[in-house]
Parts: sequence; C-alpha cells; structure tokens
Amino acid sequence: MTEKNMRDFNDTGSLAGAIDFHLANTVGKTPDAASTTDWRLALSRAVRDKLIDPWFEATRRTYAQDNKRVYYLSMEFLLGRILQDAVNNLGLEDAARSALASHGVDFADVVCDEPDAALGNGGLGRLAACFLDSLSCLGIPAYGYGIRYAHGLFQQSFEDGRQVEMAEGWLRQQHNWEFERAECLYDIGFGGEVNETGGNAIWTPTDVVSAQAYDTPVPGWRAGWTNTLRLWSAKPKKIFDLEPFNRGEYMEAAAPEVLAETISRVLYPDDSTEIGKALRLKQEYFFTAASLQDLLRRFLTHNGDLRALPSKVAIQMNDTHPAIAGPELIRLLIDTHGFDFDDAFGIAQGTLNYTNHTLLPEALEAWDTRLMADTLPRHMQLIERIDARLSKDAAAAKATARIVEDNKVNMGTLAFACANRVNGVSALHTDLMKQTVFSDLHQVYPERILNQTNGVTPRRWLHGCNRGLRDLLNETIGTDWVCDLEQLEKIAPLADDADFRARFMQVKQDNKQMLTSWVKDRMGIEISPDAMFDVQIKRIHEYKRQLMNALETAALANAIRRDPDADWTPRVKIFGGKAAPAYLDAKNIIRLINDIAVSINSDPVIGDRLKVLYPPNYNVSMAEILIPATDLSEQISTAGKEASGTGNMKFALNGAVTVGTLDGANVEIRDHVGDDNIYIFGMTAEEVEAARAGYDTQAYIDQSPILKEVIDQIREGVYSPGEPTRHWPVLEKLLRDDYFMVAADFDAYWAAQRQVDKGFADKDAWARMAVLNTAHSGWFSSDRTIQGYADAIWGVASLAGESK
Repeated sequence: MTEKNMRDFNDTGSLAGAIDFHLANTVGKTPDAASTTDWRLALSRAVRDKLIDPWFEATRRTYAQDNKRVYYLSMEFLLGRILQDAVNNLGLEDAARSALASHGVDFADVVCDEPDAALGNGGLGRLAACFLDSLSCLGIPAYGYGIRYAHGLFQQSFEDGRQVEMAEGWLRQQHNWEFERAECLYDIGFGGEVNETGGNAIWTPTDVVSAQAYDTPVPGWRAGWTNTLRLWSAKPKKIFDLEPFNRGEYMEAAAPEVLAETISRVLYPDDSTEIGKALRLKQEYFFTAASLQDLLRRFLTHNGDLRALPSKVAIQMNDTHPAIAGPELIRLLIDTHGFDFDDAFGIAQGTLNYTNHTLLPEALEAWDTRLMADTLPRHMQLIERIDARLSKDAAAAKATARIVEDNKVNMGTLAFACANRVNGVSALHTDLMKQTVFSDLHQVYPERILNQTNGVTPRRWLHGCNRGLRDLLNETIGTDWVCDLEQLEKIAPLADDADFRARFMQVKQDNKQMLTSWVKDRMGIEISPDAMFDVQIKRIHEYKRQLMNALETAALANAIRRDPDADWTPRVKIFGGKAAPAYLDAKNIIRLINDIAVSINSDPVIGDRLKVLYPPNYNVSMAEILIPATDLSEQISTAGKEASGTGNMKFALNGAVTVGTLDGANVEIRDHVGDDNIYIFGMTAEEVEAARAGYDTQAYIDQSPILKEVIDQIREGVYSPGEPTRHWPVLEKLLRDDYFMVAADFDAYWAAQRQVDKGFADKDAWARMAVLNTAHSGWFSSDRTIQGYADAIWGVASLAGESK
C-alpha cells in the first residue's frame, strides 16, 4: 500500500488496511503477536496519516494568502489523549471500532492505553488545548508554542493519605503524534556578560543549549483546517566533552547534557530554592526565545521588513510565563537586526498581547533582580529601559507604575507594559483587574484592558467524552451544534417535555453507571449510581476551598450519624487534583480529605448515605469520565479570586448543576442558565474585601455549632486516631490566616447544600435544571472565545473555505 493510498482511506476496509500496514511496517508485529499498545501505535499512525494532506494544505494556503498568523505561547498544553480526539475530529470513530473489531480488539481498550501527554497541570493548560482546537476549527492560521516536557508535572499517588510525587513517564512509549524536526535548532544562552562595542551591545552567554522542535498537527473539525503545536526540547550544544572524561571527570564531561536535559525535564520545578527559581526562569526564557527566533525566521522568509511584523504576526502570552518575550523580541530587533530601542519597542508592543489569569499577587511572577541579571544580563538592561519608559508614561498620567521594585522584576507589569492588548478571562475578573492588580496601569493605559471570557471546546468536552448525550443531541437537533454550540438552545423548550427529560437523565444514569464500574475497578469501592455524584476536580489551592468542601463533608457525616433514619439524599463526594510539591498547606488539605474519606467510608452507620472518593493522579482522561457522570459541580472559590474557571463550563455543558459563589465565570453561567438552575451562596467579591477589616476566624467558628464540632473533632484527632496532632497544621493555618474566608462562608455553604439535597430529591425538577444547564451553555464554547480574540485582539481572519 502506498503512502497516498493510506491517506485516502475513508471507510472501514481502507482504515483496516492502513492499520495492518503500520502494524507490520511501523510496529513490526503480526496480528496474533500484537499487544494492545501495538494496536494503538498502528491505529495512531494510520489516523495521523489522514492529517498530513490537510496539514500541508493549510500551510500552503497560509503562505499563498500571506495572512496574519497567530502564535500562542504557553508553558502548558494539557492535551489529554490525542487518539480519541483525532478520531472524533476526523469522523473515523465507527470505522476505527469496526477495523479493530475485525481483529477481535476493543477500540475502548486501545484508546485507554494511550498515556495523557504530561504537558500541563490545570485550567491554564486545558484552556490552551481548547484554544488550539478552536483555532483549527475556525481555520485561523496559528502555531502553539511550548515545552516538550520529558516528565511533565508528576504522577500522584497516596501513601497513608499523603500526596506522593513520582516522575511522569508518558514518553517511555513512542509518541506517535509528533514529527521530530532535527534540523530545527536554535541556540539559547544563559548568564555571561554584556559588552558595548561601537554603540552596540554584545551579549556573550556562559551557557548555551539548543532548542529542538517537535511538531504535532492539530486538526479542526473534519480536518477542514490543521494547525501546528510546536514543542521545544532542550539539547546540549556540545554533546560530550571527551577531554575531562578521559581524565576521569565523568560528571564534568556530562555537564552540558545534564544542563540541557534539566531545562525540559519537568513542568514547574520546585521553586522554593534558589536553584529551583533559576531553573524555572531558564525554562520560561528557553521556550520563549526559541519561539521568537522561529517565528522571526518564518516571517523573514516571506517578508523583508520587520517593521511590518505587527501586521503579519500576533503573539499571545498565556499568563506571565512568557512575559520575557517583550525584552527578548526587543533584544533581537536591536542586537540582531539593528533597530534602535524606540522602534524595537514599538514593533514588539504592536505584536505582543497578554492574557492575565490571576488576581493572586503570588501568582503574578516576580523574579529577584539579581537572579534576572545573572541569568539574562542583556534582558535586565532592557527591562530597566522599558521600566523607565513606563515610569515616564505613568508620570504623565499622574500615576505610579514600576516594573522593577523592591529588587524584584514584576513580570505581570512587564507583560502589560509590552502588550498591545491585555485581557481578562471573565467579565468579573476583567473588572477586578482594572480595580486591583492593574489599577495603576489601567490609569496609564485606559484602553488596553479588555475581556475575553474563557470557553471550552465542544468537540472534546461533549461530543468526545459524552457519547450518549452526543447521540441524543444529534437525533434531536441535528449535528451542526458541534461547531455552533449555541444551537443547544433548541433543546431548552424540551426541558418541559417529560419524554425528553427521561431520555436525557437516562444518559446521565448510564454515565454514572460507567463511573461506578470505574471506581470499583480502580479503587475497590462500591458506590450507588442512584446517589448524587458531587464533584470538585481542580488543582488543590486554598482559594479554591477544597477545605470548605471537606469540612462540610465531615459535618454532613456527623448529622447522618446523629439521625441515620432521616430522609437523607445519598451523596458520593468526589475530589480530584494535585498540589504543587512545595505547597505544604495544600498537601495538608489533601491528607485531611483522605483521612475524612477513610472515616466516613468505613462507618457502618453512615453506610451508602455518604461516600467520599479521592482517586489519585487526576488528569484530562479522568475528567472525561467524571464530568459526564456528575450531578453537582462544586465551584466554591472565594469570590474575587478565581479568574474564570473552565471546569464549571464543562460540567454545565454536560448537564450538571452548579453550587458556587459569584466568582469568575460562575457569574456568567448564572446569567445564562438562570437563577433557578444554579445554587449560589456566600459573599460577593465586594463583601469579601469589606469583611477583611477586623476579620476573626474564631468568631465565625464559635457562631456555627456545625463547623465548631468538626473543628473540635480535627483537633482531637478523630480523623487521625493513631496520630491526634496530624491535622493541627490545617487548623493552625485556618485560625491564624483564613484569608480565603472558609469560616465566614461555611454556614452559607452548608445551607446551600441542604437546598441541593431537596432539589435532587425532586427528580423532575432536577432533570429540568440539568437539561437547561446544557441548553444554555452554548455561549461557553471556545470557538466564541477565539473569534473574540481574532476580532478584538489579533486582527486575524479565517482561511477556512478559501479557494484551494
């Protein structure tokens, strides 16, 4: 079979032939000797072949049209499994199932054999993945740029309730979706010194590594357009130093290789030490510098004047991690291409844009000036010049704004100063940006901040992960909703149709049954699919208030023990998420949750009225199982602290009802699904700030007998009988610094949960809410978000449908 024939398959027979070809010629196995992994590799290669022609065609059309192109810089791209996504987008699911079945192989087993690409942690990376999907679906020419982490974040397990981190091994098996670009190498330097020669600055780094590209095609729906995710892997510039090796100095001989491998080894290295901070800064510069060199090379291949860069290139900095892009682009324009500072700054600012994802000061990176000067001395010089320019603009606006302050380089301020547009990710978040973290900068540049509320791709987060609901929607309203999600509004009238409600909830019940089996197989715990599945899955952070959920869970268990014969609404509480290795307070909360789970799950009085689960190593694939089965979505962050959230959107889209605060995109979800179809509780962002003056945690605990009982139990070691003081650090932090106001919102949360109990008990009313959550979630498509970026920030047009 020729390569062209393989790319032309459109039916089960030709796909089966392509799989057989790759099983023999790529994997080197016969069908009777092939393992599940062998079949996955063969199917992946067969499907990847299908992407080649549309990928090449999109590139050809982009160059032919000479249109503006988007470059999305992100430290994270949380892709999940690629095979299922590619099969869905290409419309090959039925063909793949049949082709494998002809060999007695189950498609689901093959899909589940693929490890998640360990390229992200939470919402930031999942958003970037959704954006890549939507850029391709909309036909907007784009590159995603990031790091090809050898081990990603970490693989999470629990030992005696504690989080244990192990290296993630996703690349132990061949990664069949990427194309290694051995010829695509860029030098990336660190350290050294800067000398002035004839008015020109010459930076001579001490250490130099090479950035090598690995490309993964990212198909849109039905491969109408295919973009590229280009990930950088660090390689040694000098492979091996033989002279010290021959002297027996083996570690010194391997030093260049160790430096390079370390840079692209793990996501978010522990930065609680100076060495860890230095590594993280090097990572951020490494991928940003490689990406800028790459896009400038591409631009200059077809355009001779770099002054035209803003008209042909839009660079989006996803959070502060690529904020060094401003100084780096200016450096390249000055030191390599001969521009003066003012012209270079103007070109850079016309090209760069910045998405802010947080109002938490600790998450707006600030690097020590000494570390910056030691690691990137030329950039520190340019940062000071950018800072002087900002200070001049601020003085003219009678404001104060500084990048370098208290021996720190504030990367959020740097990104803002170098950007053409700065966007928040929900309406509330954008307003709070103007009022809080960027209030001074907003005064200086009042037109720069705008909003683009986040969204999620319906291709993965409904069509791909919820087959039953997909089929029901296709039968009811047709298939156009996959690329026009607001067509879901068509099912809103059917919320009052008893037959449709029953079919909708049968899909939910089927998904819950699948999750029940998954839990039994994975954790050995039996749960009832008739219970309410109450889920909070997100990275563990104090502002997300997993602690409040845990305390309410323990309080509910107390209430059940006191009156087990009452008419309780059975619940299964499910937690999921990782804590950063150095985030001890978050890790302490994880252990408390796990100890509460042990206590509740082993209590015969509570029985099936309440179960608590914390499956380890939460990732995209786990989310695809949990979200379609969820009844209640926990979105309970302290108001004013969650920028947007995207898990809240995925849950609502799949027919879950939200219990949450008026925080982030919860506000817009409430506006779309309606007050009657969501449970809102707790203080608003304004009330949170007003309550900070004179806040007394103990006073809130004393006035809440329900909360006080749980606090006393934790203090007495009820949940850690062999080690009574185990959870005292959680209590000490709560009592000393309840910054995220767990105690203040607890009673309101408890009351909201009791309303949820009543709501779930009314099956018809709950079914109506579930249907309307799906019906009114169409606005939260990442297609809508990306179109907003294209129109208001990037100034780019779709090439989908252009003449070939």
